[in-house]
Amino acid sequence: MSADSGVQIVVGAVYPTDAAMLAVATAEAALGAAEGGIPIGAALFTRDGVLLGSGRNRRVQDGDASMHGETNAFRNAGRQTNYRDTVMVTTLSPCWYCSGLIRQFGIGRIVVGDDQNFLGGQHWAAEHGAELTVVNDAGLIAMMGAFIAESPGLWNEDIGAV
Repeated sequence: MSADSGVQIVVGAVYPTDAAMLAVATAEAALGAAEGGIPIGAALFTRDGVLLGSGRNRRVQDGDASMHGETNAFRNAGRQTNYRDTVMVTTLSPCWYCSGLIRQFGIGRIVVGDDQNFLGGQHWAAEHGAELTVVNDAGLIAMMGAFIAESPGLWNEDIGAV
């Protein structure tokens, strides 16, 4: 996947469909891969598709074990007074750490691009109030599968399996 996905990431712009929102997260994942990091992207939107912030897994780039894609998007979105009407869109099923963030702040909806390569705590977050939509996009499944096959050590480090 090219880092130039053709998707414009513009905070404050409206991305009116799940596919459009997932394209933002996918563009972030491509940027992360181009930077030599783990290709996981995420974005936080309002319910009506306004982009609040996006990000990517930056554990490698920043040397920060806590900088997962969802965490980066959440931080880039800035402080919100209420997260119930927000949507966390992520290219890969959120790990337990990121699922905890979703639950802690009461994010109302999760859109997951791939839960075939990894199944984190998305169902747990859904059991505690988040609406869950799983897309299982073939391109995202292939991208993450290729990364896991090419970089098993880095992948296992990322999911805490080392």
